[in-house]
Amino acid sequence: MHVAYYQPTISPVECILVSTGCVLKCGAQDIHHKNPKKVSKSKTLYMKTQRIRIHFSKTKAMQYTGHLDLRRAWVRTFRRAHLALSYSQGYTPRPQLNLAAPLPLGFLSTGEIGDFWLEDHYPLNTIQKSLQDALPPGLRINHLKEISDIHGGKLPNLVRSALYHVSFFSEVSDLDQHLQDILHQEQIKRERKGKSYDLRPLIYSLEVIPPDGEAKQLVEMHLSHLPGATGRPDEVIRELGLDPNHTQICRKKIMLES
Repeated sequence: MHVAYYQPTISPVECILVSTGCVLKCGAQDIHHKNPKKVSKSKTLYMKTQRIRIHFSKTKAMQYTGHLDLRRAWVRTFRRAHLALSYSQGYTPRPQLNLAAPLPLGFLSTGEIGDFWLEDHYPLNTIQKSLQDALPPGLRINHLKEISDIHGGKLPNLVRSALYHVSFFSEVSDLDQHLQDILHQEQIKRERKGKSYDLRPLIYSLEVIPPDGEAKQLVEMHLSHLPGATGRPDEVIRELGLDPNHTQICRKKIMLES
């Protein structure tokens, strides 16, 4: 059995992955289990000095990047930017970051949110400049701010709803009327992963808005995003009798508890 040891500039999680086929190329080396290098558990490794909230876009280059890989991409970005993330305590320290809500594969977004805890305090313009220079293709920072309550509620627990834009590239006849028909229903029984649920209370609003780009028609959907009550735009599209694979779905905004 082999374990990985890491230098201070390399994240514990990424280095542990080296022995299981890590492809992050972070420079960590495997050493024999009988003589592992001990990891210092100094206070600075776990200290939360600054909490940064980043509003960002996930574009086509990362359209099919999953939630866990997105987290890893952010960890690598902070490392390349020489901004030290805080890590949790325990045998497998993990970088302290929260992404507001997983984005389904194939969706785009201009409204993602992430919270990141840093070991040291940096000016916001320094953080933004350093991260912009280190970002991989497919990620774009819209803006960032500092959260004064370092130990406040976790970002996923603050999410209440989400706003989506669905682009249709071929004309759908009577689209507005079909949307109104959905809104007038009391119940919409759907099945997902073998379980039946009511889609209707998860829909807050549906509206046809002026299209942009190559889209023939554009629908704005405001859907619930509560624990155990998350509305998905692809399910709304299926309820219209259409194939979501022939559309482009973009999450425009995540609404947080005020």
